[in-house]
Amino acid sequence: MEHFIVSARKYRPKNFEDVVGQQAITNTLDNAIKNNHLAQALLFTGPRGVGKTSCARILAKKINQQEAALSKDEDFAFNIFELDAASNNSVDDIRSLTDQVRIPPQTGKYKVYIIDEVHMLSQSAFNAFLKTLEEPPAHAIFILATTEKHKIIPTILSRCQIFDFKRIGVLDAKNYLKTICEKEEITAEDDALHIIAQKADGAMRDALSIFDRVVSFSGKNLTREAVTQNLNVLDYDTYFKMTDLLLENKIPDVLNTFNIVLAKGFEGHHFINGLASHFRDLLVAKDKATVALLEVGDAAKKKYLKQAEKAGIPFLMQAINKANDCDLNYKASKNQRLLVELTLMQIASITFDGEKKKSANYIIPATFFQALSPIKKQVNKSVLKTETIVKKELTQVKEQVKTDHISASTEPVKPVLNFARKRTSSLSLKSIHQQKESKKKVVEENFDNHPKDVFTEKELQLFWQEYINVLNKKGERSMASIIAADAPKLDGKFKIVYTVPNKLMQDQFKKGRPKLLNFLREKLNNYGIDIALELNETVEKKFAYTPQEKYSKLLEKNPMLEKLRKTFMLDL
Repeated sequence: MEHFIVSARKYRPKNFEDVVGQQAITNTLDNAIKNNHLAQALLFTGPRGVGKTSCARILAKKINQQEAALSKDEDFAFNIFELDAASNNSVDDIRSLTDQVRIPPQTGKYKVYIIDEVHMLSQSAFNAFLKTLEEPPAHAIFILATTEKHKIIPTILSRCQIFDFKRIGVLDAKNYLKTICEKEEITAEDDALHIIAQKADGAMRDALSIFDRVVSFSGKNLTREAVTQNLNVLDYDTYFKMTDLLLENKIPDVLNTFNIVLAKGFEGHHFINGLASHFRDLLVAKDKATVALLEVGDAAKKKYLKQAEKAGIPFLMQAINKANDCDLNYKASKNQRLLVELTLMQIASITFDGEKKKSANYIIPATFFQALSPIKKQVNKSVLKTETIVKKELTQVKEQVKTDHISASTEPVKPVLNFARKRTSSLSLKSIHQQKESKKKVVEENFDNHPKDVFTEKELQLFWQEYINVLNKKGERSMASIIAADAPKLDGKFKIVYTVPNKLMQDQFKKGRPKLLNFLREKLNNYGIDIALELNETVEKKFAYTPQEKYSKLLEKNPMLEKLRKTFMLDL
Protein backbone atom coordinates (compact mmCIF):
# COMPACT_ATOMS: atom_id res chain seq x y z
CA MET A 1 0.00 0.00 0.00
CA GLU A 2 1.47 3.34 -1.08
CA HIS A 3 1.95 5.91 1.66
CA PHE A 4 -0.61 8.71 1.37
CA ILE A 5 0.58 12.30 1.71
CA VAL A 6 -2.08 14.86 2.60
CA SER A 7 -2.54 17.69 0.11
CA ALA A 8 -1.54 20.35 2.66
CA ARG A 9 1.96 18.80 2.75
CA LYS A 10 2.11 17.59 -0.83
CA TYR A 11 1.23 21.00 -2.28
CA ARG A 12 3.01 23.20 0.28
CA PRO A 13 4.49 26.16 -1.67
CA LYS A 14 8.16 25.78 -2.58
CA ASN A 15 8.64 29.31 -3.94
CA PHE A 16 6.90 32.65 -3.64
CA GLU A 17 4.96 32.15 -6.92
CA ASP A 18 3.09 29.19 -5.39
CA VAL A 19 1.82 31.12 -2.36
CA VAL A 20 -1.93 31.79 -2.75
CA GLY A 21 -3.48 35.16 -2.03
CA GLN A 22 -0.44 36.95 -0.54
CA GLN A 23 1.05 38.61 -3.63
CA ALA A 24 1.80 41.92 -1.90
CA ILE A 25 3.89 40.27 0.84
CA THR A 26 5.71 37.82 -1.45
CA ASN A 27 6.61 40.60 -3.91
CA THR A 28 7.92 42.75 -1.03
CA LEU A 29 10.09 39.93 0.34
CA ASP A 30 11.38 38.98 -3.11
CA ASN A 31 12.39 42.57 -3.90
CA ALA A 32 13.98 42.99 -0.47
CA ILE A 33 16.23 39.96 -1.12
CA LYS A 34 17.19 41.15 -4.59
CA ASN A 35 18.00 44.69 -3.39
CA ASN A 36 19.73 43.50 -0.18
CA HIS A 37 17.22 45.46 1.85
CA LEU A 38 16.03 42.78 4.26
CA ALA A 39 15.56 43.46 7.98
CA GLN A 40 17.21 41.13 10.51
CA ALA A 41 13.98 40.56 12.47
CA LEU A 42 10.65 39.87 10.70
CA LEU A 43 7.26 39.17 12.22
CA PHE A 44 4.68 37.24 10.14
CA THR A 45 1.20 37.57 11.63
CA GLY A 46 -2.25 36.55 10.44
CA PRO A 47 -4.94 33.83 10.63
CA ARG A 48 -4.11 30.13 10.58
CA GLY A 49 -3.36 28.37 7.32
CA VAL A 50 -2.62 31.44 5.18
CA GLY A 51 1.08 30.73 4.46
CA LYS A 52 3.12 32.33 7.29
CA THR A 53 5.39 29.34 7.98
CA SER A 54 5.62 28.47 4.28
CA CYS A 55 6.76 32.00 3.43
CA ALA A 56 9.26 31.89 6.29
CA ARG A 57 10.82 28.66 4.92
CA ILE A 58 10.89 29.97 1.33
CA LEU A 59 12.51 33.21 2.52
CA ALA A 60 15.10 31.31 4.61
CA LYS A 61 16.05 29.23 1.57
CA LYS A 62 16.19 32.16 -0.91
CA ILE A 63 18.37 34.35 1.32
CA ASN A 64 21.40 32.11 0.83
CA GLN A 65 20.59 31.25 -2.81
CA GLN A 66 21.49 34.80 -3.77
CA GLU A 67 25.13 33.78 -3.69
CA ALA A 68 25.87 33.32 -7.44
CA ALA A 69 28.59 30.76 -6.94
CA LEU A 70 26.31 28.31 -5.12
CA SER A 71 23.92 25.82 -6.68
CA LYS A 72 20.22 26.72 -6.94
CA ASP A 73 19.33 23.20 -5.85
CA GLU A 74 21.04 23.61 -2.50
CA ASP A 75 18.36 23.90 0.23
CA PHE A 76 20.74 25.10 3.00
CA ALA A 77 18.95 22.90 5.52
CA PHE A 78 21.85 23.30 7.99
CA ASN A 79 21.44 27.06 7.94
CA ILE A 80 17.71 26.99 8.88
CA PHE A 81 16.65 26.43 12.49
CA GLU A 82 12.97 26.08 13.45
CA LEU A 83 11.82 26.51 17.03
CA ASP A 84 8.31 25.76 18.23
CA ALA A 85 7.67 28.35 20.93
CA ALA A 86 4.57 26.46 22.10
CA SER A 87 6.76 23.72 23.63
CA ASN A 88 10.06 25.65 24.02
CA ASN A 89 8.89 28.75 25.82
CA SER A 90 11.15 28.95 28.84
CA VAL A 91 14.09 31.25 29.57
CA ASP A 92 16.55 28.32 29.23
CA ASP A 93 15.31 27.60 25.70
CA ILE A 94 15.89 31.21 24.65
CA ARG A 95 19.35 31.25 26.29
CA SER A 96 20.28 28.10 24.38
CA LEU A 97 19.12 29.82 21.19
CA THR A 98 21.20 32.94 21.83
CA ASP A 99 24.26 30.79 22.42
CA GLN A 100 23.81 29.13 19.01
CA VAL A 101 23.33 32.47 17.26
CA ARG A 102 26.95 33.46 17.94
CA ILE A 103 28.31 30.62 15.74
CA PRO A 104 28.59 31.70 12.06
CA PRO A 105 27.27 29.44 9.24
CA GLN A 106 29.54 26.83 7.65
CA THR A 107 28.08 27.31 4.16
CA GLY A 108 26.15 30.26 2.78
CA LYS A 109 25.97 33.74 4.20
CA TYR A 110 23.12 33.67 6.74
CA LYS A 111 21.72 31.54 9.53
CA VAL A 112 17.91 31.84 9.68
CA TYR A 113 15.94 31.20 12.89
CA ILE A 114 12.19 30.58 12.46
CA ILE A 115 10.28 30.81 15.74
CA ASP A 116 6.70 29.59 15.25
CA GLU A 117 3.83 30.50 17.62
CA VAL A 118 6.07 33.12 19.18
CA HIS A 119 3.20 34.53 21.29
CA MET A 120 3.50 31.40 23.49
CA LEU A 121 6.82 32.56 24.96
CA SER A 122 6.70 33.48 28.63
CA GLN A 123 7.24 37.04 29.83
CA SER A 124 10.72 36.24 31.12
CA ALA A 125 11.62 34.47 27.84
CA PHE A 126 10.58 37.57 25.87
CA ASN A 127 12.77 39.73 28.10
CA ALA A 128 15.72 37.35 27.66
CA PHE A 129 15.26 37.56 23.87
CA LEU A 130 15.14 41.36 23.67
CA LYS A 131 18.88 42.12 23.52
CA THR A 132 19.64 39.46 20.92
CA LEU A 133 16.71 40.60 18.76
CA GLU A 134 17.78 44.24 18.92
CA GLU A 135 21.46 43.66 18.08
CA PRO A 136 21.78 40.28 16.34
CA PRO A 137 25.04 39.13 14.69
CA ALA A 138 25.43 40.12 11.04
CA HIS A 139 24.93 36.52 9.90
CA ALA A 140 21.66 35.95 11.83
CA ILE A 141 18.08 36.65 10.66
CA PHE A 142 15.02 35.99 12.86
CA ILE A 143 11.59 35.22 11.42
CA LEU A 144 8.81 35.16 14.02
CA ALA A 145 5.36 33.76 13.17
CA THR A 146 2.17 34.11 15.20
CA THR A 147 -1.61 34.08 14.91
CA GLU A 148 -2.09 36.40 17.92
CA LYS A 149 -0.02 39.54 17.55
CA HIS A 150 -1.75 41.26 20.47
CA LYS A 151 -0.13 38.81 22.91
CA ILE A 152 3.41 39.88 21.96
CA ILE A 153 4.92 42.58 24.16
CA PRO A 154 5.40 46.01 22.50
CA THR A 155 9.17 45.96 22.99
CA ILE A 156 9.40 42.89 20.73
CA LEU A 157 7.04 44.38 18.13
CA SER A 158 9.07 47.59 17.91
CA ARG A 159 12.20 45.58 17.00
CA CYS A 160 10.55 43.69 14.09
CA GLN A 161 9.44 44.46 10.57
CA ILE A 162 5.78 43.34 10.62
CA PHE A 163 4.00 41.61 7.72
CA ASP A 164 0.23 41.13 8.14
CA PHE A 165 -1.03 38.11 6.18
CA LYS A 166 -4.68 38.35 5.07
CA ARG A 167 -7.38 35.71 4.82
CA ILE A 168 -7.39 33.96 1.46
CA GLY A 169 -10.33 34.93 -0.74
CA VAL A 170 -12.92 32.37 -1.80
CA LEU A 171 -12.13 32.74 -5.51
CA ASP A 172 -8.37 32.39 -4.93
CA ALA A 173 -8.86 29.23 -2.88
CA LYS A 174 -11.28 27.81 -5.46
CA ASN A 175 -8.87 28.42 -8.33
CA TYR A 176 -6.02 26.76 -6.43
CA LEU A 177 -8.22 23.72 -5.72
CA LYS A 178 -9.08 23.60 -9.43
CA THR A 179 -5.36 23.47 -10.24
CA ILE A 180 -4.89 20.57 -7.82
CA CYS A 181 -7.85 18.73 -9.40
CA GLU A 182 -6.16 18.99 -12.80
CA LYS A 183 -2.92 17.60 -11.39
CA GLU A 184 -4.71 14.75 -9.59
CA GLU A 185 -7.03 14.05 -12.57
CA ILE A 186 -10.15 14.71 -10.49
CA THR A 187 -13.39 15.94 -12.09
CA ALA A 188 -15.02 18.60 -9.91
CA GLU A 189 -18.04 20.85 -10.35
CA ASP A 190 -17.36 24.56 -9.97
CA ASP A 191 -20.00 24.87 -7.22
CA ALA A 192 -18.48 21.94 -5.31
CA LEU A 193 -15.06 23.64 -5.12
CA HIS A 194 -16.75 26.92 -4.23
CA ILE A 195 -18.48 25.33 -1.22
CA ILE A 196 -15.15 23.86 -0.03
CA ALA A 197 -13.50 27.27 -0.33
CA GLN A 198 -16.32 28.91 1.61
CA LYS A 199 -16.18 26.26 4.34
CA ALA A 200 -12.42 26.85 4.76
CA ASP A 201 -13.16 30.44 5.85
CA GLY A 202 -9.98 31.98 4.44
CA ALA A 203 -7.52 29.22 5.46
CA MET A 204 -5.83 27.40 2.57
CA ARG A 205 -4.66 24.55 4.79
CA ASP A 206 -8.25 23.95 5.94
CA ALA A 207 -9.41 24.02 2.31
CA LEU A 208 -6.90 21.31 1.38
CA SER A 209 -7.87 19.19 4.39
CA ILE A 210 -11.57 19.45 3.47
CA PHE A 211 -10.68 18.65 -0.14
CA ASP A 212 -8.93 15.40 0.92
CA ARG A 213 -11.92 14.42 3.03
CA VAL A 214 -14.43 14.98 0.24
CA VAL A 215 -12.27 13.10 -2.29
CA SER A 216 -12.13 10.13 0.09
CA PHE A 217 -15.94 10.25 0.29
CA SER A 218 -16.87 10.66 -3.39
CA GLY A 219 -13.81 9.48 -5.32
CA LYS A 220 -12.58 11.15 -8.51
CA ASN A 221 -15.87 12.95 -9.24
CA LEU A 222 -16.78 15.84 -6.93
CA THR A 223 -20.39 17.02 -7.17
CA ARG A 224 -22.17 19.77 -5.28
CA GLU A 225 -24.58 17.26 -3.73
CA ALA A 226 -21.74 15.03 -2.49
CA VAL A 227 -19.86 17.98 -0.97
CA THR A 228 -22.91 19.38 0.86
CA GLN A 229 -23.78 15.91 2.16
CA ASN A 230 -20.26 15.18 3.39
CA LEU A 231 -19.63 18.60 4.94
CA ASN A 232 -23.15 18.82 6.39
CA VAL A 233 -23.69 22.34 5.06
CA LEU A 234 -26.96 23.87 3.88
CA ASP A 235 -27.11 24.02 0.11
CA TYR A 236 -27.94 27.45 -1.29
CA ASP A 237 -30.91 25.83 -3.09
CA THR A 238 -32.56 25.58 0.35
CA TYR A 239 -32.33 29.35 0.77
CA PHE A 240 -33.59 29.98 -2.77
CA LYS A 241 -36.62 27.75 -2.11
CA MET A 242 -37.29 29.35 1.28
CA THR A 243 -37.09 32.87 -0.17
CA ASP A 244 -39.59 31.97 -2.93
CA LEU A 245 -42.02 30.71 -0.29
CA LEU A 246 -41.53 33.85 1.83
CA LEU A 247 -42.24 36.10 -1.17
CA GLU A 248 -45.41 34.11 -1.96
CA ASN A 249 -46.66 34.42 1.68
CA LYS A 250 -46.93 30.61 2.03
CA ILE A 251 -46.49 30.35 5.80
CA PRO A 252 -47.48 26.63 6.13
CA ASP A 253 -44.93 25.64 3.45
CA VAL A 254 -42.30 27.87 5.09
CA LEU A 255 -42.75 26.11 8.46
CA ASN A 256 -42.63 22.66 6.82
CA THR A 257 -39.41 23.54 4.97
CA PHE A 258 -37.82 24.80 8.21
CA ASN A 259 -38.85 21.56 9.92
CA ILE A 260 -37.06 19.57 7.18
CA VAL A 261 -33.92 21.66 7.79
CA LEU A 262 -34.06 20.89 11.52
CA ALA A 263 -34.64 17.19 10.79
CA LYS A 264 -31.35 17.11 8.86
CA GLY A 265 -29.52 18.13 12.05
CA PHE A 266 -28.97 21.85 11.40
CA GLU A 267 -29.44 24.40 14.16
CA GLY A 268 -31.96 27.20 13.82
CA HIS A 269 -29.21 29.74 14.56
CA HIS A 270 -27.12 28.45 11.65
CA PHE A 271 -30.16 28.55 9.35
CA ILE A 272 -31.29 32.09 10.22
CA ASN A 273 -27.72 33.41 9.82
CA GLY A 274 -27.48 31.75 6.40
CA LEU A 275 -30.85 33.20 5.40
CA ALA A 276 -29.73 36.71 6.42
CA SER A 277 -26.58 36.27 4.30
CA HIS A 278 -28.77 35.10 1.41
CA PHE A 279 -30.91 38.27 1.69
CA ARG A 280 -27.69 40.33 1.72
CA ASP A 281 -26.52 38.61 -1.47
CA LEU A 282 -29.89 39.31 -3.12
CA LEU A 283 -29.57 42.97 -2.14
CA VAL A 284 -26.07 43.07 -3.64
CA ALA A 285 -27.34 41.41 -6.84
CA LYS A 286 -29.95 44.14 -7.44
CA ASP A 287 -27.32 46.63 -8.65
CA LYS A 288 -24.86 45.91 -11.46
CA ALA A 289 -22.22 47.97 -9.65
CA THR A 290 -22.24 45.61 -6.65
CA VAL A 291 -22.70 42.24 -8.39
CA ALA A 292 -18.92 41.74 -8.17
CA LEU A 293 -19.30 41.44 -4.36
CA LEU A 294 -21.06 38.09 -4.83
CA GLU A 295 -18.50 35.42 -3.96
CA VAL A 296 -20.38 32.61 -5.73
CA GLY A 297 -19.98 30.50 -8.85
CA ASP A 298 -21.37 31.47 -12.26
CA ALA A 299 -24.38 29.11 -12.01
CA ALA A 300 -25.31 30.42 -8.55
CA LYS A 301 -24.83 34.04 -9.68
CA LYS A 302 -27.50 33.59 -12.38
CA LYS A 303 -29.94 32.30 -9.75
CA TYR A 304 -29.23 35.27 -7.50
CA LEU A 305 -29.83 37.73 -10.34
CA LYS A 306 -33.11 36.02 -11.26
CA GLN A 307 -34.46 35.95 -7.70
CA ALA A 308 -33.28 39.52 -7.04
CA GLU A 309 -35.73 40.70 -9.72
CA LYS A 310 -38.65 39.24 -7.71
CA ALA A 311 -37.51 40.52 -4.29
CA GLY A 312 -38.04 44.22 -3.70
CA ILE A 313 -35.58 46.36 -1.73
CA PRO A 314 -38.15 47.20 1.03
CA PHE A 315 -38.79 43.47 1.53
CA LEU A 316 -35.06 42.65 1.70
CA MET A 317 -34.31 45.48 4.15
CA GLN A 318 -37.11 44.45 6.52
CA ALA A 319 -36.21 40.77 6.18
CA ILE A 320 -32.54 41.43 7.03
CA ASN A 321 -33.55 43.47 10.09
CA LYS A 322 -35.87 40.72 11.36
CA ALA A 323 -33.27 37.99 10.75
CA ASN A 324 -30.64 40.10 12.54
CA ASP A 325 -32.95 40.61 15.55
CA CYS A 326 -33.52 36.86 15.67
CA ASP A 327 -29.77 36.27 15.62
CA LEU A 328 -29.21 38.69 18.52
CA ASN A 329 -32.01 37.18 20.64
CA TYR A 330 -31.35 33.52 19.79
CA LYS A 331 -29.03 32.60 22.68
CA ALA A 332 -31.17 34.40 25.27
CA SER A 333 -34.38 32.71 24.08
CA LYS A 334 -35.73 29.71 26.01
CA ASN A 335 -37.73 28.48 23.02
CA GLN A 336 -35.29 29.01 20.15
CA ARG A 337 -37.27 27.10 17.52
CA LEU A 338 -40.36 29.21 18.18
CA LEU A 339 -38.27 32.38 17.87
CA VAL A 340 -37.04 31.38 14.41
CA GLU A 341 -40.55 30.28 13.33
CA LEU A 342 -42.06 33.61 14.44
CA THR A 343 -39.33 35.45 12.52
CA LEU A 344 -40.04 33.42 9.37
CA MET A 345 -43.80 34.06 9.68
CA GLN A 346 -43.19 37.81 10.08
CA ILE A 347 -40.91 37.85 7.01
CA ALA A 348 -43.52 35.89 5.01
CA SER A 349 -46.14 38.52 5.95
CA ILE A 350 -44.13 41.55 4.76
CA THR A 351 -45.47 41.52 1.18
CA PHE A 352 -48.99 40.36 2.10
CA ASP A 353 -51.69 42.90 1.12
CA GLY A 354 -49.19 45.69 0.46
CA GLU A 355 -51.81 48.48 0.42
CA LYS A 356 -52.90 47.82 3.99
CA LYS A 357 -51.00 49.39 6.87
CA LYS A 358 -49.65 46.70 9.18
CA SER A 359 -47.76 46.62 12.46
CA ALA A 360 -44.02 45.87 12.43
CA ASN A 361 -44.60 42.31 13.70
CA TYR A 362 -47.69 41.54 11.62
CA ILE A 363 -48.38 37.86 10.82
CA ILE A 364 -51.01 36.64 8.33
CA PRO A 365 -53.96 35.15 10.30
CA ALA A 366 -54.23 31.37 10.33
CA THR A 367 -57.88 31.62 9.18
CA PHE A 368 -56.64 32.87 5.80
CA PHE A 369 -54.96 29.52 5.12
CA GLN A 370 -57.76 27.44 6.72
CA ALA A 371 -60.29 28.95 4.32
CA LEU A 372 -58.16 28.01 1.31
CA SER A 373 -58.22 24.22 1.91
CA PRO A 374 -61.97 23.56 1.31
CA ILE A 375 -61.92 26.02 -1.58
CA LYS A 376 -59.19 24.06 -3.38
CA LYS A 377 -61.16 20.83 -2.97
CA GLN A 378 -64.30 22.52 -4.27
CA VAL A 379 -62.43 23.96 -7.27
CA ASN A 380 -61.13 20.51 -8.20
CA LYS A 381 -64.63 19.08 -7.87
CA SER A 382 -66.09 21.81 -10.09
CA VAL A 383 -63.39 21.34 -12.73
CA LEU A 384 -64.06 17.58 -12.94
CA LYS A 385 -67.82 18.10 -13.28
CA THR A 386 -67.34 20.79 -15.92
CA GLU A 387 -65.11 18.46 -17.95
CA THR A 388 -67.78 15.74 -17.77
CA ILE A 389 -70.44 18.15 -19.06
CA VAL A 390 -68.22 19.31 -21.93
CA LYS A 391 -67.46 15.71 -22.97
CA LYS A 392 -71.19 14.86 -22.95
CA GLU A 393 -72.06 17.87 -25.12
CA LEU A 394 -69.26 17.05 -27.59
CA THR A 395 -70.61 13.50 -27.92
CA GLN A 396 -74.08 14.87 -28.71
CA VAL A 397 -72.60 17.24 -31.32
CA LYS A 398 -70.71 14.38 -33.02
CA GLU A 399 -73.88 12.24 -33.21
CA GLN A 400 -75.80 15.17 -34.70
CA VAL A 401 -73.05 15.73 -37.31
CA LYS A 402 -73.26 12.04 -38.35
CA THR A 403 -77.05 12.30 -38.75
CA ASP A 404 -76.72 15.44 -40.86
CA HIS A 405 -74.07 13.76 -43.01
CA ILE A 406 -76.38 10.83 -43.76
CA SER A 407 -79.22 13.10 -44.85
CA ALA A 408 -76.98 15.39 -46.91
CA SER A 409 -78.20 13.86 -50.24
CA THR A 410 -81.81 14.99 -49.75
CA GLU A 411 -81.50 18.34 -47.97
CA PRO A 412 -78.75 20.82 -47.19
CA VAL A 413 -76.92 20.43 -43.91
CA LYS A 414 -77.87 22.91 -41.21
CA PRO A 415 -74.97 23.95 -39.04
CA VAL A 416 -75.17 22.43 -35.56
CA LEU A 417 -72.78 24.86 -33.95
CA ASN A 418 -73.49 28.52 -34.45
CA PHE A 419 -69.86 29.45 -35.00
CA ALA A 420 -70.08 30.70 -38.61
CA ARG A 421 -71.17 34.19 -37.75
CA LYS A 422 -69.99 37.22 -39.59
CA ARG A 423 -67.02 38.74 -37.89
CA THR A 424 -67.25 42.34 -36.75
CA SER A 425 -64.48 44.72 -35.93
CA SER A 426 -63.55 44.82 -32.25
CA LEU A 427 -63.50 48.65 -32.46
CA SER A 428 -66.96 49.08 -34.04
CA LEU A 429 -70.05 50.20 -32.12
CA LYS A 430 -71.74 46.93 -33.04
CA SER A 431 -68.95 44.87 -31.41
CA ILE A 432 -69.11 46.97 -28.22
CA HIS A 433 -72.87 46.45 -28.10
CA GLN A 434 -72.38 42.70 -28.59
CA GLN A 435 -69.87 42.58 -25.74
CA LYS A 436 -72.36 44.26 -23.41
CA GLU A 437 -75.11 41.87 -24.47
CA SER A 438 -72.83 38.85 -23.90
CA LYS A 439 -72.10 40.04 -20.35
CA LYS A 440 -75.82 40.26 -19.67
CA LYS A 441 -76.35 36.77 -21.05
CA VAL A 442 -73.94 35.36 -18.45
CA VAL A 443 -76.74 35.72 -15.91
CA GLU A 444 -79.66 35.14 -18.28
CA GLU A 445 -78.17 31.99 -19.86
CA ASN A 446 -80.20 28.80 -19.64
CA PHE A 447 -78.49 26.30 -17.34
CA ASP A 448 -81.04 23.48 -17.59
CA ASN A 449 -78.36 20.91 -18.51
CA HIS A 450 -75.88 22.08 -15.86
CA PRO A 451 -75.52 20.53 -12.38
CA LYS A 452 -77.64 21.75 -9.52
CA ASP A 453 -76.12 20.33 -6.34
CA VAL A 454 -77.89 20.89 -3.05
CA PHE A 455 -76.03 23.14 -0.59
CA THR A 456 -76.55 24.52 2.89
CA GLU A 457 -76.72 28.10 4.07
CA LYS A 458 -73.45 27.58 5.94
CA GLU A 459 -71.67 26.57 2.71
CA LEU A 460 -73.19 29.59 0.97
CA GLN A 461 -71.86 31.97 3.64
CA LEU A 462 -68.39 30.33 3.51
CA PHE A 463 -67.99 30.99 -0.24
CA TRP A 464 -69.65 34.40 0.11
CA GLN A 465 -66.86 35.34 2.55
CA GLU A 466 -64.27 33.82 0.21
CA TYR A 467 -65.46 36.09 -2.61
CA ILE A 468 -65.07 39.09 -0.28
CA ASN A 469 -61.45 38.00 0.35
CA VAL A 470 -60.87 37.74 -3.42
CA LEU A 471 -62.16 41.28 -3.94
CA ASN A 472 -59.96 42.62 -1.13
CA LYS A 473 -56.89 40.97 -2.63
CA LYS A 474 -57.69 42.53 -6.04
CA GLY A 475 -58.04 45.96 -4.41
CA GLU A 476 -61.84 46.23 -5.04
CA ARG A 477 -62.50 47.24 -1.43
CA SER A 478 -65.61 49.32 -2.12
CA MET A 479 -67.50 46.38 -3.65
CA ALA A 480 -66.17 44.07 -0.93
CA SER A 481 -67.57 46.32 1.83
CA ILE A 482 -71.01 46.40 0.12
CA ILE A 483 -71.15 42.60 -0.17
CA ALA A 484 -69.96 42.28 3.45
CA ALA A 485 -72.64 44.65 4.79
CA ASP A 486 -75.05 41.78 5.58
CA ALA A 487 -75.14 37.97 5.58
CA PRO A 488 -76.94 36.21 2.69
CA LYS A 489 -79.93 34.01 3.46
CA LEU A 490 -81.20 30.95 1.63
CA ASP A 491 -84.89 31.02 0.64
CA GLY A 492 -85.86 27.56 -0.58
CA LYS A 493 -83.31 25.49 -2.55
CA PHE A 494 -81.84 27.90 -5.07
CA LYS A 495 -82.93 31.44 -4.12
CA ILE A 496 -80.43 33.64 -2.26
CA VAL A 497 -81.86 36.72 -0.55
CA TYR A 498 -79.58 39.66 0.22
CA THR A 499 -80.71 42.86 1.95
CA VAL A 500 -79.13 46.29 1.44
CA PRO A 501 -79.88 49.39 3.55
CA ASN A 502 -80.07 52.10 0.86
CA LYS A 503 -80.58 52.77 -2.84
CA LEU A 504 -76.93 53.68 -3.49
CA MET A 505 -75.67 50.34 -2.21
CA GLN A 506 -78.44 48.60 -4.19
CA ASP A 507 -77.23 50.15 -7.46
CA GLN A 508 -73.60 49.29 -6.73
CA PHE A 509 -74.48 45.71 -5.80
CA LYS A 510 -76.36 45.22 -9.09
CA LYS A 511 -73.17 46.08 -11.01
CA GLY A 512 -71.15 43.41 -9.23
CA ARG A 513 -73.93 40.79 -9.00
CA PRO A 514 -73.10 38.92 -12.29
CA LYS A 515 -69.51 38.18 -11.22
CA LEU A 516 -70.64 37.19 -7.71
CA LEU A 517 -73.33 34.91 -9.15
CA ASN A 518 -70.86 33.17 -11.48
CA PHE A 519 -68.42 32.69 -8.61
CA LEU A 520 -71.07 31.11 -6.36
CA ARG A 521 -72.40 28.88 -9.15
CA GLU A 522 -68.92 27.44 -9.75
CA LYS A 523 -68.07 27.01 -6.09
CA LEU A 524 -71.42 25.46 -5.09
CA ASN A 525 -71.66 23.52 -8.37
CA ASN A 526 -75.23 24.74 -8.75
CA TYR A 527 -76.19 26.70 -11.87
CA GLY A 528 -79.82 27.15 -10.86
CA ILE A 529 -79.21 29.66 -8.08
CA ASP A 530 -80.11 33.33 -8.29
CA ILE A 531 -79.71 36.36 -6.02
CA ALA A 532 -82.79 38.34 -5.05
CA LEU A 533 -81.92 41.85 -3.89
CA GLU A 534 -84.12 43.52 -1.27
CA LEU A 535 -84.10 47.12 -0.06
CA ASN A 536 -85.01 47.51 3.60
CA GLU A 537 -85.04 51.08 4.89
CA THR A 538 -85.15 49.85 8.51
CA VAL A 539 -81.79 48.21 8.03
CA GLU A 540 -80.31 51.61 7.28
CA LYS A 541 -80.66 52.48 10.91
CA LYS A 542 -77.92 49.97 11.69
CA PHE A 543 -75.43 52.25 9.91
CA ALA A 544 -74.38 55.50 11.59
CA TYR A 545 -72.73 58.09 9.38
CA THR A 546 -73.06 61.52 11.05
CA PRO A 547 -71.86 62.36 14.61
CA GLN A 548 -75.49 62.72 15.69
CA GLU A 549 -76.36 59.22 14.41
CA LYS A 550 -73.29 57.72 16.07
CA TYR A 551 -74.19 59.40 19.36
CA SER A 552 -77.79 58.14 19.13
CA LYS A 553 -76.59 54.56 18.67
CA LEU A 554 -74.27 54.85 21.70
CA LEU A 555 -77.11 56.38 23.69
CA GLU A 556 -79.30 53.34 22.99
CA LYS A 557 -76.67 51.13 24.58
CA ASN A 558 -75.92 53.44 27.55
CA PRO A 559 -78.50 56.19 28.46
CA MET A 560 -76.09 57.61 31.09
CA LEU A 561 -74.10 59.21 28.29
CA GLU A 562 -76.70 62.00 28.06
CA LYS A 563 -76.18 62.89 31.72
CA LEU A 564 -72.41 62.90 31.17
CA ARG A 565 -72.79 65.22 28.16
CA LYS A 566 -74.96 67.68 30.07
CA THR A 567 -72.76 67.66 33.18
CA PHE A 568 -69.63 68.61 31.22
CA MET A 569 -71.57 70.66 28.62
CA LEU A 570 -70.13 68.70 25.72
CA ASP A 571 -70.93 69.34 22.05
CA LEU A 572 -71.59 66.61 19.51
